[in-house]
Amino acid sequence: MSHFHDPRSEQDLATVLAKRVAKSPEKPWIITKDNAYSYKYVDTSSWQLARGLTEAGVKQGDTVLLMLKDTIEYILAWCAISKIGAIEVPINSHYKGNLLSYVINDSDSQIMLVDAEYIERIEEISGKLQNLKKVFVLGNFEATNLSGFQILEYDKLYLESNCPIVYNPRPWDLMAIMYTSGTTGPSKGATITHSHAYEYAYGVMEMLELQESDIYYASLPLFHIAGQFALIYCSCIAGASAVLPSVFSAQNFWKDIRFYKATASFLLGAMANFLYAQKATRIDKKNSLERVLMVPLIPETEDFKARFDCLVSTTWGGTEMNCPMRSGFNLFDSNTCGRLAEDRYQVKIVDENDFEVPDGVAGEALVRAKEPWIISNGYWKHPEWTVEAWRNQWFHTGDMLKRDTMGNYYFVDRLKDAIRRRGENISSLEVENEINAHPDILESAVIPVESVDTEQEVMAVLVPKPGHEIDPE
Repeated sequence: MSHFHDPRSEQDLATVLAKRVAKSPEKPWIITKDNAYSYKYVDTSSWQLARGLTEAGVKQGDTVLLMLKDTIEYILAWCAISKIGAIEVPINSHYKGNLLSYVINDSDSQIMLVDAEYIERIEEISGKLQNLKKVFVLGNFEATNLSGFQILEYDKLYLESNCPIVYNPRPWDLMAIMYTSGTTGPSKGATITHSHAYEYAYGVMEMLELQESDIYYASLPLFHIAGQFALIYCSCIAGASAVLPSVFSAQNFWKDIRFYKATASFLLGAMANFLYAQKATRIDKKNSLERVLMVPLIPETEDFKARFDCLVSTTWGGTEMNCPMRSGFNLFDSNTCGRLAEDRYQVKIVDENDFEVPDGVAGEALVRAKEPWIISNGYWKHPEWTVEAWRNQWFHTGDMLKRDTMGNYYFVDRLKDAIRRRGENISSLEVENEINAHPDILESAVIPVESVDTEQEVMAVLVPKPGHEIDPE
């Protein structure tokens, strides 16, 4: 398997990090506004935390909930959990109420690491929690009304002990359970193996051509697969430095790029659109950014590249299926999501009965891996969802794609977001792209509304650019 940077037996976070420490112990891995944390610091501190978690009762195969802010503490906890062989369960920091209690209960976790800012949300649902026993709180907090749980200080988990933790992860061992938003039901816990996580991170390293000399900047939340693997783990595999900024800000993005001398970035399409929509300046090209992974591409990608003097590549993927596509920096056009990485994946475009459709015809994209364990092996505790999603031995992505005769793939829409009007399937994304090309429009959302003529009509919700007005006529 020559495409892997590390041998299959060394594709786990603890081993990859140990190799980086052996080579460049004092090199910064994580850079924040106030500090730079070396590979050695993260390795040493996360081992201390791993020992503390072990003393608290965490063992291999246990699930551990993380509801922390995007700080170095999150990364230390993430590393520590992996070193024990436990299973990380990241929680979206916006979750509350029934959604939060569902994830906590469904994970079967007895231990949670939570930021003090979120403790009130746990109090509000405490009566619904079935398995949780210990809550370690990071930061200052007053006495809580949580009853039935041990409330402990996160900082006391760090143990300066030489007691060894012996765990030799196998490619198929679970590293994480990541809950993906359900469109027709509750969130589903996608299982992520060590090989799956490594392949996701390594794939992004390929797409960005990331090197040890790079400084990689991306505003991606750490509770999300892209924040953990596409930014932090990817940088570790490459031996690069990762900047951990706060939330994305179009106003501060280029200031940060220049301040950190960042050379690579990951931009969601909406982020790229906000940056492009800003008024052009004489210094747009005067920045250190060389390479951008933009997902998906915006229609103005070529103008974006010229204006900011950078290269752009793209991909298509998801939590369960990893990222089967690669465009390279020589983009075929500004609509593609790349070409298939045929050494690792199979993709076919099918109709509603799983029969392949001809090139040029949109259908649901199905994914299968050629290498074991590099895509999800199912949904946590819900075999019925797994059977449905992996029917006919292919993962059904729910995404509509089409392929041209040269092997370029194009994202059309989410299967459930297609609008049915007068016998025709209309892509909400394609309509939004056309609307967003208007000089007065900042962003739009196209939604279906019921039609008196049966099926649906198309409604567009528009947001004008600052200082602009929209004439409905």
